[in-house]
Amino acid sequence: MTPIQMTFSTNFLLGLMGLTFHRTHLLSALLRLESMMLSLFLATSLWALQLSTINIATVPMLVLAFSACSASSGLRLLVATARTHGSDHMQNLNLLQC
Repeated sequence: MTPIQMTFSTNFLLGLMGLTFHRTHLLSALLRLESMMLSLFLATSLWALQLSTINIATVPMLVLAFSACSASSGLRLLVATARTHGSDHMQNLNLLQC
């Protein structure tokens, strides 16, 4: 594994660990998800450049498109949660109360 691939893997795993262990605010969870998606985008871009084939060149754009869609959905949920509950604390969110 090259140092660049190790960096992307470490970035993804640190984002995953941060998402797992530090669940206080919904905004921080969304930022950690976006950092994970950014590391996936960079890793697939590097992979497509290394293989230099036309078929794989569209994969980073698909990852980027799905990342944008998930970011917009996450922000929409953040705004809806802040309006209904008054804050974005994850402890205030309970599916049994809905």
